[in-house]
Amino acid sequence: MREVGCPEEELFSFLSLSRQEDLGYQNILSSMCTPPHPVAARAHAMFLETNLGDPGLFPGTAALERLLVRRLGALMHLPEAGGYATSGGTESNIQAFRIAKKRKRTRSPNVVVPESGHFSFQKACDILGLEIRTVPLDAEFRMDVDAVDGLVDNNTIALVGVAGTTEYGVVDPITRLSEIALDREVFLHIDAAFGGMVVPFLDRPIPFDFRLPGVNSISIDPHKMGMSTIPAGCLLVRDPEYFSSLNVDTPYLTVKQEYTLAGTRPGASVAAAVAVLEYLGMDGMRAVVAGCMENARRLIEGMETLGYPRAVTPDVNVATFSCDRAPAGWRVSRTRAGDMRIICMPHVTRDVVEAFLGDMSDLDA
Repeated sequence: MREVGCPEEELFSFLSLSRQEDLGYQNILSSMCTPPHPVAARAHAMFLETNLGDPGLFPGTAALERLLVRRLGALMHLPEAGGYATSGGTESNIQAFRIAKKRKRTRSPNVVVPESGHFSFQKACDILGLEIRTVPLDAEFRMDVDAVDGLVDNNTIALVGVAGTTEYGVVDPITRLSEIALDREVFLHIDAAFGGMVVPFLDRPIPFDFRLPGVNSISIDPHKMGMSTIPAGCLLVRDPEYFSSLNVDTPYLTVKQEYTLAGTRPGASVAAAVAVLEYLGMDGMRAVVAGCMENARRLIEGMETLGYPRAVTPDVNVATFSCDRAPAGWRVSRTRAGDMRIICMPHVTRDVVEAFLGDMSDLDA
């Protein structure tokens, strides 16, 4: 640390140089995040100093968190769902497993997760001492539901389905998983960190949420397609009482018990998430999602015209291709199977898609 402080102008010159080293989103095609909506940025700035870890000091911000849970609960067809704002899908997934473990005591707990599951499930199992049992995928990269039943036993505390897989953008057969969960009396968690803000706005939504009676919890991230500031996740549960098993005493705070994983929690990104939902409404979100899906379709069409077939037809705005190269200046990513992976987020506009396709065509010129 400096002995004498740095002048403000010099400080921000230094910070500006660091910021300039970051990549601009325009040519980033691999991210499930996007620049925040202008109303999100404005709301975030209004709530910079708020801390939901001590909600009695910030009752207005705490009320916004409850509103966020109600809005997302209604979107998931359960307005009375319990929930709270997390830092994102990783925290939500860890907390869901914590609840499942508390609800079913066993000496050798295991969880059944699709091979496509996010790496956060590995972290959760490491932290909680759980055996992870991996379900293989079918030809379209969805969980092979026929293999699930043989992996579930009396020590299984949780079953996981994914709505909008990170690598291929498909939705697992969650209706079938709900039936299995009810039949085997297993806690069913749905990782909809990405797809939760996409699938409900499609012309033909795929069932994945609390409409299915076997679904117990859902993770959903407003900082992805919800265009909030980072970090803004949310864990929703069918019964708010689920959280009571996680309570710890917090005698010196304005609340006497707390069930969240983090202590200090930012209120700014919660306000930002609420701002976007309120500003856009259902119609606005449908328009955003429709635009992203149309751009994904155009990208797939263009890539296939160039001779790069899709790896799978996605359910959400994730496009993958059998293609082993990419033009200079563009950031794409690769799936574990080696397929090119592109996320058509709101910043990946039609013009961006056409520019990328143009550069791809130049590779063959």
